Amino acid sequence: MSTPLLKATNIAHSFDYQLFTDVDFELQPQESIAILGRSGCGKSTLLHIFSSFIVPNEGEVHLLGHNLYRLRDEEIEQIRRDDLGIVFQAHYLFKGMKAIENLEIATLLSNETIDDKLLEQLEIKELMEQKIGELSGGQQQRISIARVLSKKPKIIFADEPTGNLDRETGNLVMRVLLDYIKENSASMVLVTHDENMAKLCDKRYILENKNLEEF
Repeated sequence: MSTPLLKATNIAHSFDYQLFTDVDFELQPQESIAILGRSGCGKSTLLHIFSSFIVPNEGEVHLLGHNLYRLRDEEIEQIRRDDLGIVFQAHYLFKGMKAIENLEIATLLSNETIDDKLLEQLEIKELMEQKIGELSGGQQQRISIARVLSKKPKIIFADEPTGNLDRETGNLVMRVLLDYIKENSASMVLVTHDENMAKLCDKRYILENKNLEEF
């Protein structure tokens, strides 16, 4: 078996109460994994731990060959910029700019070019000259996903990427994400409450009773 892109060991975390404990997790190249669970169980927190944004109370995360939380802040920032694609529930787009300008920022920072095929797959090519504030929430979400994929990340961390989309558009977005990881030897960790979306991934886990289990 190849070396995991992500390996988490004995992860535990709490805020005012214990969210989860003794979590072990591995993500292989070209693999997609969905994490399901009830609202408030800690799915998004776990995703943020895997993706460098929250230091766990206990355990270690090895990401792309690095012991993540032993790195300096600037080393973590470089990994985020160069190797990770983060799809949050909020879009974090520049609303006063055109869609194309939002994509150009991502490609400029990563020395990549905008992929017309990707824009066609996401059905947003005709939106490029419109300002973000003129677009619907679903259109903004697809622009956000295009911006993430345009930088050619090695791992995609997606937090409810289809949560605000209708079923047809949600399926379109999932197809694009899954095609991307196969074509680019990348991987994806998806947090979702939607079992239909989760079933499209290679593996499914559920976070409940403070434990993460594959099913």
